[in-house]
Amino acid sequence: FLEGSDPKLKKEVLVLTGHYDHIGLVADPNAKDKVNNGADDDGSGTTGVLLMAKAFTDAKKAGKGPKRSILFMTVVGEEKGLWGSDWYSSHPVFPVENTIANLNTDMIGRTGELYLNTPDSANYIYSVGSNMLSSELGKLSEQVNATYTKMKLDYKYDDPNDTDRIYYRSDHYNFAKLGIPIIFYYDGMLEQDYHQPGDEVSKINFPLLSKRAQLTYFTAWELANQPKRPAVDRDGKGNTK
Repeated sequence: FLEGSDPKLKKEVLVLTGHYDHIGLVADPNAKDKVNNGADDDGSGTTGVLLMAKAFTDAKKAGKGPKRSILFMTVVGEEKGLWGSDWYSSHPVFPVENTIANLNTDMIGRTGELYLNTPDSANYIYSVGSNMLSSELGKLSEQVNATYTKMKLDYKYDDPNDTDRIYYRSDHYNFAKLGIPIIFYYDGMLEQDYHQPGDEVSKINFPLLSKRAQLTYFTAWELANQPKRPAVDRDGKGNTK
């Protein structure tokens, strides 16, 4: 927890999350590799949270810390059913009404199937849910990206007809269901090595992971320092209230 510098705004909290659990060992006793390492899912996202925690802490030490407070929280049990974030949503350390947004990094280190061998393969991220609860958060995300990282923001999984139901499948959803604006940053790796022993560190694209973490960081920086928190003006499904 990093306390904000502004006497009035520091009671408001931005939450940055990633899950540190994975699925354990392969059940097949004859498998050559029995360990599901989860380097992308979600070693990449938790690494992103740690990178952001260090960057914000260094800024505060330099006398340029965020005005609002920030909670850097890695959670357990995501693979079992979003257990850790569900527990926090039911037992929040900081009041829900003071929580301005959640930015969730879950799988940000590889290239998903739909981007393999495309011009955008090393410069994209699925931005999930940024407009579901707050049009202001969606606009802020676009502005930050246009200014700093210039990645392709793919909104494929905001489609209400998404058969994979990605919006509901990571820890951000336990904040969204409380009416807290969210963005879920995700690389879309649903087939190659997903929940398999092949999800190894050797396959992580570290420059891409870093760039995605930077996008999250710059978005967090604006949220933590802008005069007003993002207004909740949508119904959780992207419809205007």
